[in-house]
Amino acid sequence: MLLTRFLPRIEFNSYKDFKENYTVNVPEDFNFGFDIVDAWANEEPGKKALVWCNDHGEEKTFTFTDIKKLSNKTANFLKSLGIKKGSVVMLILRRRWEYWICASALHKIGAILIPGSLQLTKKDIVYRANAAKISAVICVNDDFVINQVNEAQPLAESLKHKIVAGEKRDGYLFLNEEIEKFSDVFDRPTGADATKVTDKMLVYFTSGTTKEPKMVAHDFSYPLGHIVTAKYWQQVQENKLHMSVSDSGWAKFGWGKIYGQWICGAVIFAYDMDKFVPLKLLEVISKYKITTFCAPPTMFRFMLQEDVTKFDLSSIKRCCIAGEPLNPEVFRQWYNLTGLKLAEGFGQSESSVMLASFEWFDPIPGSMGKPSPLYDIKLVDNDGNELGDGEEGRIVVDNIDKKMPVGLFKGYFMDEELTKEALGGKFYDSGDVAWRDSKGYYWFVGRSDDVIKCSGYRIGPFEVESALIEHPAVVECAITGAPDPIRGQVVKATVVLAKGYIPSDELVKELQNHVKKVTAPYKYPRIIEFVDVLPKTLGGKIKRAEIRKKNHEA
Repeated sequence: MLLTRFLPRIEFNSYKDFKENYTVNVPEDFNFGFDIVDAWANEEPGKKALVWCNDHGEEKTFTFTDIKKLSNKTANFLKSLGIKKGSVVMLILRRRWEYWICASALHKIGAILIPGSLQLTKKDIVYRANAAKISAVICVNDDFVINQVNEAQPLAESLKHKIVAGEKRDGYLFLNEEIEKFSDVFDRPTGADATKVTDKMLVYFTSGTTKEPKMVAHDFSYPLGHIVTAKYWQQVQENKLHMSVSDSGWAKFGWGKIYGQWICGAVIFAYDMDKFVPLKLLEVISKYKITTFCAPPTMFRFMLQEDVTKFDLSSIKRCCIAGEPLNPEVFRQWYNLTGLKLAEGFGQSESSVMLASFEWFDPIPGSMGKPSPLYDIKLVDNDGNELGDGEEGRIVVDNIDKKMPVGLFKGYFMDEELTKEALGGKFYDSGDVAWRDSKGYYWFVGRSDDVIKCSGYRIGPFEVESALIEHPAVVECAITGAPDPIRGQVVKATVVLAKGYIPSDELVKELQNHVKKVTAPYKYPRIIEFVDVLPKTLGGKIKRAEIRKKNHEA
């Protein structure tokens, strides 16, 4: 059992015992590719690692030995292209099985992995490529993705290699064919090529409210931070199937579909769905006998609109939710139908799970649970003063100047100033607001900034506003979240039109389609309201809080 190599103690008697005594050993040269993937392969050659299927009847099962050999071939192939320690590579692979192979290979090399969503546009890719100096993109053979990468390449000076997985494509190296030319042996690098646990391993692009997406950088200790996520929150079981519903382009994939789960010896189940269809997801869960399951609350809402009683979900022992606050009614309905209490977890791209419902206390509908032992969580006011029970405050990770938690990001990639601002003081401010009850449960209130959470996606208003203003009809706009019974929130645009333009249903559709073309389609405003003026402060800033208040009153 690999856990014993990293945890001095695995079992705990109570939440208090867990919170006070949980510790993780972090080897100075820890590398997930060698110390987890290869370690399992060496210890138990036939141990299952991944079960993968899609909507087209394809199914594959991989052992850790398979993952070891395939990732070694891939590492050798990528090295032949000049990719080395510190090189930056973007993966746009949806949920294809090649993601796990490529991620393991990049970790072994010491290259920096950037996950990318299938919905990134030319503009998104150009920004990411130039900001992070991306040297290669490995992507799925999807017409939209291929077109965006092709159009972005001339504007991205560092982007030298285009690689496609699954099927051949003109102008691309074919991953599945190329790796077969290389050895399945890849020795752990030594000397200057060896990785240290403090080296950069992974960069997530995360939405901001007033700037372009930030580059959240994690080092090689990051997977060890997710032991708490997998074992103590999701409660994955060794050799049993765990399913987290997430595209590989999002941080949730790192939370639920690779790191902590494989460290714990669970088998990752990946359903590479073309699109989310509640009935199909229920069928897959029932067919494959999933043991532990995690998905955004929105998916539970949609599944609850189907006849859940038609499906045998008795194999599920633990259900978790993350990505947005959980509606208590969803909690109650799911519990009444399945007998399973949805266990909420809270965290960010910048962290592993920070607050969660752990095994020593019952989940409460609407509560995020209690703090992970990795994080010294406090609630503070705008001046940094600690608040007591019942008081709303900003969620912060305290005492990072004394000890940086395993799992917390190590800064913003290539931005020392922003890193110092976020991590240079006594605490890290999550930017989220909550309150704590007398029993120690935390309750989410909302964002202190304006990021919108829609169906588990984080959407930065600035990105959508920038796209809308490119249209000649728009003089000014404000993007806010509006309540939605299914998605939690949807994107709403409050728009001031240019002279000569008249509000109409046709113009609404035109603006929505424009946003879909300029930026990732999921960001488009589902609601557009036309106004003569936007509410502003004396300093000229748009009063988004006032608009949000009206959204909730409508």
